Amino acid sequence: MPEEITSHDGVDFGKFCVLQSNDHPPLEFKVTRESAKMSGLLKDMLDDQEGGDAIIPIPNVSGRTLCLVLEYMEYHSNNPAEPIEKPLKTTIDSLLCEWDKDFLFHKLLKDHDETQHEVLIDVIMAANFLNVKDLLDLTCACVANMIRGKSAEEIRALFNIENDFSPEEEDKIRDENRWCEES
Repeated sequence: MPEEITSHDGVDFGKFCVLQSNDHPPLEFKVTRESAKMSGLLKDMLDDQEGGDAIIPIPNVSGRTLCLVLEYMEYHSNNPAEPIEKPLKTTIDSLLCEWDKDFLFHKLLKDHDETQHEVLIDVIMAANFLNVKDLLDLTCACVANMIRGKSAEEIRALFNIENDFSPEEEDKIRDENRWCEES
């Protein structure tokens, strides 16, 4: 688990950096530079300011979400993630190590309930912003797994997406994309 801190006293900035969430007041997390560098964005920032006190604001990410992203980064900095096949040809469960299954299905999807996907979406957005490729691949594969075999209407219902197409527009789109369903 990432360590939330209330003071920078005693932080060895040679080994650690401090990330600040967008909460008011911001939550601060001490994280090893090694695990922070799993993020392309943080790696570039840390490389640019090597040796200095690294206190980095993360303006687009809440403390709750940042804590989850950092937990993933800390684990996988020492345990490289297995690549996820693209396109996804099987269920995601069969591709993951036990740690990733627990992280995905208990922390991000609240006990494997795909209707409880708010945290998952927040982590996707954070992984994209921070450029944490392995986490982005994992979470997007989870969404791909969730929508597999569902109709457009079922996907809209799952993600609370309003249908803003007229019936005529829907028919036209179906006709233009009929080739997708033929195989």
